[in-house]
Amino acid sequence: MNEGIQAETFRGLPLTDDQDREIRHYIHTKQRRGEQWDTAELQAMLTDMLDPPEAADDDAQATEDCMATERATAQGEESLDPDRVLVHHAH
Repeated sequence: MNEGIQAETFRGLPLTDDQDREIRHYIHTKQRRGEQWDTAELQAMLTDMLDPPEAADDDAQATEDCMATERATAQGEESLDPDRVLVHHAH
């Protein structure tokens, strides 16, 4: 691993390649139009990228419900595994 080499992102921020390209495209477009690019809009974009809004409570609950259902299904399938079923013979 090349620890000494750090990817050059906008202002050295921990952005993904896609995020960095989006920021650079925004700046390039603003510069071509002769507009200021270091704006509140750019700051809002960076804030969202670096600290995305939390999932809505409904989304979090839906995810938890889905995970609970999958756990229950997996446990049910495990109990039906023929290799794990004990057979009792009457004497």
